[in-house]
Amino acid sequence: MINSMTGFARGTTESPLGQLLWELRTVNHRYLDTQFRLPEGFRAIEAEARQIVAKGLRRGKCDATLSVHATKATGAAQGRLNLERAGEIIAHAATLAGQLDNPAPIDPTTILRWPGVLEECETSVDEALPLALSSLEAVVAELAASRSREGARLEELLEERCAGVLVHVAAVRERLPQVLQSIRDKLGEKVRSLAGNIDPERLEQELVLVAQKLDVSEELDRLEGHVVEFRATMAKADEPAGRRLDFLLQEFNREANTLASKSADAETTRHAVDLKVLIEQMREQVQNVE
Repeated sequence: MINSMTGFARGTTESPLGQLLWELRTVNHRYLDTQFRLPEGFRAIEAEARQIVAKGLRRGKCDATLSVHATKATGAAQGRLNLERAGEIIAHAATLAGQLDNPAPIDPTTILRWPGVLEECETSVDEALPLALSSLEAVVAELAASRSREGARLEELLEERCAGVLVHVAAVRERLPQVLQSIRDKLGEKVRSLAGNIDPERLEQELVLVAQKLDVSEELDRLEGHVVEFRATMAKADEPAGRRLDFLLQEFNREANTLASKSADAETTRHAVDLKVLIEQMREQVQNVE
């Protein structure tokens, strides 16, 4: 089964510092490229976090952001009011107010913002690091599941287009004997109109050579073989398939181009053009396959 490289997941966990929130976004990329945005004090876990992401994802550009949101409980635990320092500031403010005409009342929230009034308790970041890593594992698993679901939808679309390729191949193959006979007839008439005495055996040899050059049976056989390999690659479990599928589509396109260049029939040309449209649609979708 194939996986998409596009996905998003988020998850939270509680810690002594507050709520830890992971947000992971991925888009298509040639390799696995993970960029972390971590708060101060959490940079020590980046190497381990990178390994966790690599276990769950194979390809794609991943933006991983960790943020810390203090809750009421953690805020109360981390903050302690220094009444002595607050009293000093209030006293200084009152002295200054005595020197002014009609001074504004003292705002308590302004006093809280002064250095030393609201003291932070010493809470070690080390206690939150293991929680951040375990939470990341859960978010990566959720992201991988999301990419798997998107991959299933991509596989359905690619399978529809594989079936479409085979429909066009079958139509060209069914028409092939008629096209080859028409080529032989037209060439024979043209040669006979240009010359008087022609060796029938030599003419037949030349007609066979021309017909061989315009015969597209091999291209049709290879297209059918590519479809078989494409489907087999999509069906492989737990293996990144995007690069191989992209390579196979290059082969698809090569055969479709050859089919178009050899075509001596308007109907065959139409099928060749439709094939190229299908292959281009598949190529665009495969760019997002892991």
